[in-house]
Amino acid sequence: MARADPSHPPSIIRLEGVLDGLAAGRVEAVLLRAQAGDRLLVDVTAVQEFHDFGVAVLGRALTRTRADVRLRGLRPEHLLVLRYFGMDPERIEGVVIPDGI
Repeated sequence: MARADPSHPPSIIRLEGVLDGLAAGRVEAVLLRAQAGDRLLVDVTAVQEFHDFGVAVLGRALTRTRADVRLRGLRPEHLLVLRYFGMDPERIEGVVIPDGI
């Protein structure tokens, strides 16, 4: 298995506006084409509206990709959905995980 080079910065996928099923599906397609050893950062700090289905599609994609993917800008209330899909909270940047989640 290829290992990610920590000295090489990740490729960034920036989302803005609405994260719905269609937008998440586009991200999923990119993540599924990624190879083992690829480093990606999905930045959702500019997303104004999160649809639950979009978060679920993103969660599914994150568990199916072979790449090392990190998330930035996610809201704490979406952590539970991502955990249902097996997402490791350590891969989410800038989110304080509330007690009980």
